[in-house]
Amino acid sequence: MQQKLHIKVGDTVKVLTGESNGQEGKILTIDKKNLRAIVEGVNLIKKHTKPSAADPQGGIVETEAGIHISNLMIVHNGVASRIGRKENKEGKLVRYSKKSGEEIK
Repeated sequence: MQQKLHIKVGDTVKVLTGESNGQEGKILTIDKKNLRAIVEGVNLIKKHTKPSAADPQGGIVETEAGIHISNLMIVHNGVASRIGRKENKEGKLVRYSKKSGEEIK
């Protein structure tokens, strides 16, 4: 069984450590097996590509690389916050911001 993550695709997150420390971006994809996420415009790498039918020129392409999810923190209402889970009035488990106490989405 895979563990439940504190982030989801589409969340805005802040990078806590590493070369991209302090940058914010939207989560594009999550690799649950390796616990890594690709964040838009963060942790950019240069990748050398061969010419192909799709890209006849080839060359050096800048693309996003994965970041471990432990190095990401959700940004809610412009403030980075830890995440908790609690039941709402309908009895459904929802995420909430521990800093403000507000429900997320």
